[in-house]
Amino acid sequence: MTELSTGDNAPDFELPRDGGGKLSLTSLRGQKVVLYFYPKDDTSGCTAESIDFSGLKPDFEKAGAIVLGMSPDSVKSHDKFKTKHKLAVELVADEERKALEAYGVWTEKSMYGRKYMGVERSTFLIGADGRIARIWRKVKVPGHAAEVLEAARAL
Repeated sequence: MTELSTGDNAPDFELPRDGGGKLSLTSLRGQKVVLYFYPKDDTSGCTAESIDFSGLKPDFEKAGAIVLGMSPDSVKSHDKFKTKHKLAVELVADEERKALEAYGVWTEKSMYGRKYMGVERSTFLIGADGRIARIWRKVKVPGHAAEVLEAARAL
């Protein structure tokens, strides 16, 4: 699989979402989409990132953007995570990892010399036309949501 680049069409998906139902990228055409990929519900970095994006949700809406978080966790896990931390963003479950693989964020990782497969924390800003406007890989959480917001406003 070739790595996605700015200007590429964002791979479509239709996946289960928190609260029930499904969400597809095509259904959001016409508005900007911030799609952030995170490794696991209710872990420190993922919680901080989701809280940051949730806190800025009204600003993203003013910028004409919807924020979606995606991980390989189940909808049930997303629902608990969202309730526990009062998250305002939409969470999408990719248990089969098809979208994670299509976006190139399901990668080999290493911790304490042990190699394993997992989600590389990444964010994609997708324009109203469905094309990738900006990509952040190997994201460091502090200040990231605010940086993405500035990019969404500029788009």
